[in-house]
Amino acid sequence: MRPSASKRVCVFCGSRSGEGRAYAQIAADAARYIAACGFGIVYGGGRVGLMGFVADAALAHGAEVIGVIPRALAEREVAHDGLTKLHVVETMHERKALMADLSTAFVALPGGYGTLDEFCEIVTWAQLGIHDSPIGILNAEGYFDELLAMFDKGVREGFISPANRAIVRSSSKIEDLLVQMGLV
Repeated sequence: MRPSASKRVCVFCGSRSGEGRAYAQIAADAARYIAACGFGIVYGGGRVGLMGFVADAALAHGAEVIGVIPRALAEREVAHDGLTKLHVVETMHERKALMADLSTAFVALPGGYGTLDEFCEIVTWAQLGIHDSPIGILNAEGYFDELLAMFDKGVREGFISPANRAIVRSSSKIEDLLVQMGLV
């Protein structure tokens, strides 16, 4: 991966908002805090779901916000048209690679299969030594409790080394998470 010219946190999160307003508020608050710490945001480029809340909150706080979206999704009119920069790519593989190239750290917020795919791939790349950027999970409302328990079980069962388990930091508070990740 190319070194990034700026400090940017890649935020993986859902294209849906989840049940109730709690996740939307958590996503917006996290984006505002990341922006207040002087970071730009790289994310999936959507205007819908948690992605839209992240982008809008960071933009309102004056942050650089870069979206990366596959053409098929952009053509379905889900792309955010008010970003600092929107990259339209052909495939999900290109999306993930470019998001990684543009970022200096990675945070997962609640989301579905796409969020988990992006997050697990970036963790795997760290495990393989492809990058050494910090990675964290914002475990808002306990959303990732079972995933974190599965990672711990992977250690107990010998599938994940303790060193590789330590790649993933987690907290229910964005302030604590960024401290754990060495970003603030």
